Amino acid sequence: MGKRFFIKTFGCQMNVNDSEKIAGILASAGYEKTESLEDADVVVVNTCSVRAKPDNKAYSFIGELKRLKKQRPDVTVVVTGCVPQKDWKFITERYSHVDIVLGTFNFYKVLDFIRSGKRPVVEVLETYSEKEMDVLPLIEPVLTNPHVASVTVQRGCNRFCTYCIVPFVRGRERSVPPDRVVDEVKRLAERGVKEIHLLGQNVDFYRYGNVRLPDLLYMVSQVEGIERVRFMTSHPAGFDLSIIKAIAGIPEVCEYVHLPPQSGSNRILKKMNRGYTREEYIEKVLMLKEEVPDVALSGDFIVGFPGETVDDFEQTLSLVEECVFDQAFVFEYSPRPMTEAFLLEDNVPAEEKNRRLTELNNLLKKQAKERNALLVGSMQEILIEGLSPSNDKKMIGRTRNNKIVLIDRDDSLEGKLVNVEITEASSFFMKGRVIKQMAGVEKW
Repeated sequence: MGKRFFIKTFGCQMNVNDSEKIAGILASAGYEKTESLEDADVVVVNTCSVRAKPDNKAYSFIGELKRLKKQRPDVTVVVTGCVPQKDWKFITERYSHVDIVLGTFNFYKVLDFIRSGKRPVVEVLETYSEKEMDVLPLIEPVLTNPHVASVTVQRGCNRFCTYCIVPFVRGRERSVPPDRVVDEVKRLAERGVKEIHLLGQNVDFYRYGNVRLPDLLYMVSQVEGIERVRFMTSHPAGFDLSIIKAIAGIPEVCEYVHLPPQSGSNRILKKMNRGYTREEYIEKVLMLKEEVPDVALSGDFIVGFPGETVDDFEQTLSLVEECVFDQAFVFEYSPRPMTEAFLLEDNVPAEEKNRRLTELNNLLKKQAKERNALLVGSMQEILIEGLSPSNDKKMIGRTRNNKIVLIDRDDSLEGKLVNVEITEASSFFMKGRVIKQMAGVEKW
């Protein structure tokens, strides 16, 4: 029996994409992926430090691996991602059972270090240049979903929001050459992938030479076999009319935008160093909804930022009421080392943070349910991704505007675009029934 690997991933879609590439590297060398930690010869922990919660979860999991290492000393434990980028010394001092420590810039070297036999190995780089990105190896990822794949097109951030650690653990903005992006998309399309997600910390700041995000969206959409294209995460300061026009004008680009406001208060936005005002955010959302009437809007919010008053929070609620979101993620502020806000007094009590989080979530859930209810009785195109993880009698898919739809199980539909009549709606998902075959061999 060949050697096996197990990967535990914390954090964002970019981390998931990095983990798929790590899996691809190991699989290409003959390693077999396993979902059983106890069966693994190599355990990779891909970490996230954007908030305290995933940071702590990663450390908890790394600590639990000590027992496995004691039982099976030959197991290789690898820690990579954002946590070692800032805490590699602490990891090596505190967790002696960790064999290999890599950062966010050199995870693709994981096989070289495993094969070297040296233990421990620590290599955490401060950055790599855009020129180096031109020659990074193209990796065939092991996909989480064979029909939907992510392609990282931009890494790092130059914005320096006062609460955010990303510029310190992911480095400065660097864009992947467009020809490399297109090449990667072509490889994925040849494997049967129908939907592509273009990823970047601030994807609307993508720029390589004269190529900007709208140009890249057009190039990727021309790849044969690609039916849908999405992109995330957008930064409101970089989101502009040219991107909106691309969504409206390119048939393959889906009507879905993740545009995190973080707060609805100008005072807090300034303290966060977000680079836009409440009014500018609302103006862009209204422009988006005018040009793309069926668009679904999602976002992120932080409650309890240092100095956030009840009035500041009320302004966030009013922004949500004015913009209307289809989906959003709300987080309580947590201080992050290395950031400017880390020096501020975390002066909103925990119970008040929780109250604001609950109130905002309740408003967003209400909006999501109302928005989904509008689709009952309509026909929606969904891409069938596979079985529902919670009900093997149902299959799961997503509309073009990223809403989850459940249909009765029919394995022949997996990986196909399906026309569905929406029959039920809740805040989090909808139900539907297949109604007719669409044009094209692969569509129903």
